Amino acid sequence: MNFGLTDEQQMVVDTVRGFVEKELYPLEPEVERTGHVPLDVGREIQRKVKALGFYAPNIPESYGGGGLDNVTFALLERELGRTTWALHVWWGRPSNILCGGNADQRARYLEPSVRGEKVDALAISEPDAGSDIRGMRCAARRDGDDWVINGTKHFISHADVADFVILFASTGEEKVGGQLKKRITCFLVDKGTPGFAIQPGYQSVSYRGYTNSILTFDDCRVPSSQILGEEGRGFEMANTWLRSTRLSVAATSVGKARRALDLALQHAARRRQFGSPIGKFQGVSFQLADMVTEIDAADYLTLAAAWRLDHGLHADREIAQAKLFASEMVARVTDRALQIFGGMGLMSELPLERMWRDARVDRIWDGTSEIQRHIIAREMLRPLGA
Repeated sequence: MNFGLTDEQQMVVDTVRGFVEKELYPLEPEVERTGHVPLDVGREIQRKVKALGFYAPNIPESYGGGGLDNVTFALLERELGRTTWALHVWWGRPSNILCGGNADQRARYLEPSVRGEKVDALAISEPDAGSDIRGMRCAARRDGDDWVINGTKHFISHADVADFVILFASTGEEKVGGQLKKRITCFLVDKGTPGFAIQPGYQSVSYRGYTNSILTFDDCRVPSSQILGEEGRGFEMANTWLRSTRLSVAATSVGKARRALDLALQHAARRRQFGSPIGKFQGVSFQLADMVTEIDAADYLTLAAAWRLDHGLHADREIAQAKLFASEMVARVTDRALQIFGGMGLMSELPLERMWRDARVDRIWDGTSEIQRHIIAREMLRPLGA
């Protein structure tokens, strides 16, 4: 592996970081104060990103996207992680599972999403089934050439501004490894479809302004043509297309941690106590040393996992390791940075208290730390027959 960045990768890093610092940092205080990103503000971010030529960077060029490889995309995500998800979600990274659709579905959903004309939301989590996808209760039953959907989803990010949802629902049962488990199917459901309602979700301490919604389906009828992929193959589609979202959490965690370190480092060099910069005291300097070491370790884990994907290598364990370590690392780093600032670190005049709060959800969404540990252990034990 070459640890140096190519000219193109350095250009991506510099461009994204410059955009985040110039365009998004100034918006953060108002988003935190109101817990809301006005639609016109989000659309303006979209417009500026499209003008840069960076919209939909994760979608292959053959489908009209930026076609970034996994390593370069992780570098982009890392820079976006310096600000809040409430703002950088408008950068526009359509769910790449849409690439698995047929020609008609790509024309109706993927291509408009790549152009920024439509926004998607991924609907998997349920009140009684989070990480246990096969435990979901939202179900669809066949009725002629249609499917009738009933059930509830929650924690569905930015569904309030989405034009359609990518819904996973149970469509029967099948035997897997000798056990009877639910068959999972993926559907494309447009906003405004009768029987489909979107309700405001919960107030969260993390990522104010990055809304979550509750979706209800009450005899919601969709035609078979709205199945994404094949009936009963939703679980496999999710594993094939969506695992890279965990790398996004890892990468954005690294970006957030680097910003926290930058703030702490500058403060440690400027703030004086007992006649010396506080960074001269071991109680602070050792914390800074631990912070940068953990950040670099998380960064390399993330890029190494992305590199494996780019080279067609199995990467489930490496992705889980990156997500696990980076999400737990950013919690420690933001906490240490806040401690270095002392009481001022808790004040909303600085971004640290927000970053400290935001970091909490990173250990939960896209698979909890416990799920990541399960994947890592499973990948080690399977070759031994355990």
